Amino acid sequence: MSTEQNFERESNVSTLEVNDRKEEAFKRTPFSKFKRVNSRFKSPLQVAESPTVSPEEEVAELQRRKEQLDSEIAQLEKEGYRVEELDQHIDKLHEYNDIKDIGQSLLGRIAALRGTTTRDLYTHFGLELED
Repeated sequence: MSTEQNFERESNVSTLEVNDRKEEAFKRTPFSKFKRVNSRFKSPLQVAESPTVSPEEEVAELQRRKEQLDSEIAQLEKEGYRVEELDQHIDKLHEYNDIKDIGQSLLGRIAALRGTTTRDLYTHFGLELED
């Protein structure tokens, strides 16, 4: 057998193998634009490898953090802040956000009925986009 015949046979075999692989890939994922469909899953939440810390060191760090937070709380209370006021403020912010969401929903419906954008309605009603 000549080297030309060997070359033709090898090229035919490799071309057939490549075509078979392509057909197989298309059968599994007909519309996939990715080359490696069956690659390993990569979580979007990447956890960094942290150096191992002994439980005693971790407890000591948590104690230091607790003392730091306690001193910050004491400083804020000394300045006249109270926890009850903070809770009231948070409740009012929640109420404001709920009312704002309802207002934006209404603006969206009005815009749809008028066939315009909510941006146009903001200027029509004298509202600022950053509100």
